[in-house]
Amino acid sequence: MKDDQLDAALQAEYFYVQKVIEDFDSRALTIKAWSVTFSLAAIASALASHAHVVFLVAFISALLFWLLEAIWKSFQAGYYKRAEAIERHFAGTQALSAPFQIGTTWFRHWGAGGHQGWTRFLLWPHVALPHAVVAFIGGLLFLLSLAGVVRP
Repeated sequence: MKDDQLDAALQAEYFYVQKVIEDFDSRALTIKAWSVTFSLAAIASALASHAHVVFLVAFISALLFWLLEAIWKSFQAGYYKRAEAIERHFAGTQALSAPFQIGTTWFRHWGAGGHQGWTRFLLWPHVALPHAVVAFIGGLLFLLSLAGVVRP
């Protein structure tokens, strides 16, 4: 493949990878919306039904949505590896010899420990919020209701 053909293919691949990364972000917003909607609805229903165990459901659901978003972010991270490689190619710091290596790069990243990366994403503020806040509120209300401080 000629250099100009390679560059054109890499450029197209780069724009595709950027679109995939943006799509992951939009789905992460959907996960956040589901988390807040379900968990806050559970808290409201606990108050309406006078069932303190529903606070626990809100707490657990917010934790699960938080975990889901962290895992989702780890999937997305593999695509950044390919985007970075293409950027280095055009910056002249890395020579790429073949385009269309999105899957290969993603699986290489995943096999090199990317599947364990979700644990670090849990602490990123833009991943943790709002899940951590809702989980804290649900957990706190559950404990306070067990102690008799809050009566749902």
